[in-house]
Amino acid sequence: MPRRTSIHIPGFAHANPIPAASLVGSLLFSGALTGRDPRTGELPGAIDAQCANVFAHVRALMSAAGGTTDDIAKLTFHLADYRDRDALNREWLTMFPDAGSRPARQVIAAQLDGGALVHADLVAVLAHAVAT
Repeated sequence: MPRRTSIHIPGFAHANPIPAASLVGSLLFSGALTGRDPRTGELPGAIDAQCANVFAHVRALMSAAGGTTDDIAKLTFHLADYRDRDALNREWLTMFPDAGSRPARQVIAAQLDGGALVHADLVAVLAHAVAT
């Protein structure tokens, strides 16, 4: 097995020749996870739908890498509207309901293209990895 493994997830692809994430040993690093609908590939116009799609991509990525959301150490979010955190927080609390066991999080204001309102990236430490 190569030292570094590209991780791809169904319903998600970049326009450029890069994977959704890279696994090196037990460390998983994602690229930008966008709010595109995993079924249609379309980018919804509303922040609520984009956030829901981002978190769906996070779940799919963790599964494809052989982990779970419990393995996530840090999530970074890039928001077109820095103060638009209600939708983000709803999805965050659904994925991480236990205040005593949440990953670190950072939110950064960003100029996003193509109608994107949110991007995310993550770092995770997997107990065991099964790359697909």
